[in-house]
Amino acid sequence: MALVAVYPGTFDPITNGHSDLIKRGCKIFDKIIVAVAENPQKNTLFSTEERVSFIEGIYENEHKVEVFVLNKLLVDFANEHAATVILRGLRAVSDFEYEVQLAGMNRSMEPNIESVFMSPAEEFGFLSSSIIKDIAKHGGRLDKFVHKKVLESLKSKFN
Repeated sequence: MALVAVYPGTFDPITNGHSDLIKRGCKIFDKIIVAVAENPQKNTLFSTEERVSFIEGIYENEHKVEVFVLNKLLVDFANEHAATVILRGLRAVSDFEYEVQLAGMNRSMEPNIESVFMSPAEEFGFLSSSIIKDIAKHGGRLDKFVHKKVLESLKSKFN
């Protein structure tokens, strides 16, 4: 049986920190489903379609990565895709409390799905999509922090 993990997030936009977790997750899991969340409460810079397109473009040659839109409860989505793991990133202690709450709630709804936490590589531990958008808005250099496809789109959004 394949070990399938769901990596959920808004990915607005996907950063090299996200990509680091996906790359390292591919060493552990047979398949990683990147679940791009539709969240009406969040005012995203990029549409759901744009965010999915970025990730599909970045991983077009990686057979272990699939991309879907997430618009339902995560545990229901995971069950529909035969995933038994929810992959989450922890950058700092500040992420921990929230992530543990989510993991506990998910486990109470679906005890057969485990949450696995990974920390990004040291050079990406401070990255967030919000910081990326702020730097882009002010014309800062982002080539070390996002894929070139994302960089081009960020530049066009803020020019």
